[in-house]
Amino acid sequence: MRAAVLIEPNRPLEVLEVDLEAPDPDQVRVAVAACGVCHSDVSLVNGTFPIMGPTVPGHEAAGVVTEVGSGVTHLSVGDHVVLSPNPACGHCRSCRRGRPGACAETAALMTSTFPDGSTKLSRGGEVLYRGLGLAGWATEVVVSGNGAVAIADDVPLDVACVIGCAVQTGVGAALNTASIEPGDSVLVVGAGGIGVSIAAGAAIAGATRVIVSDPSEARREQAMQFGATDVIDPTRTDVVAEVSSLVPGGVDTAFDAVGSAALIDTCLAATCNGGETVLVGAAPMTDSVSVNPVTMMFAEKGIKGSLLGSSLAPRDIPRLVELWRAGRLPLDQMVTARLPLAEVNDAVRDAEAGKGLRTVLMMD
Repeated sequence: MRAAVLIEPNRPLEVLEVDLEAPDPDQVRVAVAACGVCHSDVSLVNGTFPIMGPTVPGHEAAGVVTEVGSGVTHLSVGDHVVLSPNPACGHCRSCRRGRPGACAETAALMTSTFPDGSTKLSRGGEVLYRGLGLAGWATEVVVSGNGAVAIADDVPLDVACVIGCAVQTGVGAALNTASIEPGDSVLVVGAGGIGVSIAAGAAIAGATRVIVSDPSEARREQAMQFGATDVIDPTRTDVVAEVSSLVPGGVDTAFDAVGSAALIDTCLAATCNGGETVLVGAAPMTDSVSVNPVTMMFAEKGIKGSLLGSSLAPRDIPRLVELWRAGRLPLDQMVTARLPLAEVNDAVRDAEAGKGLRTVLMMD
């Protein structure tokens, strides 16, 4: 099979022939049709996130099942599937409490291995790692059976793939993590793929004011198509002051969709007493946030993390597909470019430059 391999950070990826082992009994093999280029993948490429060794990035994929482990009963060869980079194990303490986003096996996202330490990937006998838990910038992958969710054959795979991360993360943060009620007001900082998905999710949840801040005029315009009611250019306007003028007292919920300590401070300042800030973007490992505990106590403000939108893939991926069918989730507009796997480095540069919402790599 072919895969885009990151030999070391800050170096162009190389599309190479690599070896992929057969799936274990609880795993499936999938021919990848399309995989999105997410900012978290870019963070691997540029060294913001550490890698364990030569790595295959990509964690937002869809494809067709080609081999099924003996213990997997819910999938068959030929099924079209969306893949989840963080499949919940279903039996740990967090899963039993209904918090799949906090599953004990999320460590595999950082170790870039399966929970048992294996990767199934190698080249010339050297282990290759599964960047952010999937290794989707490749023609084939092996994944946990519970990390592959079947979808109808008529859903375009180059559109469906964005559900795997951007949409699952953004819409999930609004529907699963946050406590949005009908009539609430929301601020979303950052209008990339995840940010516009949060805006869409907030609108679905019943928020009547969805304010989106982003320095890109093009992205602000796109956010309006995903449910934003108001947009702010943070290079020209003080975000907190503008939010206060639109929603006196501040918004009920603010989302950091970028991953930035400074923007988290903005979110905290823009929420009302009793408001909530949800951390969705993946910040650099060195970032930290300081809060005044007395202010937080008296204002009863809260901060909550959201990993992959606190999603349970078998529940949420079909729900997101149905929202797309109903015309309430414009997945088609999320994909703003398609490039072949051979042009992976161009796709990474576009993502770094904030060009479009999502570039999708096609594996044909």
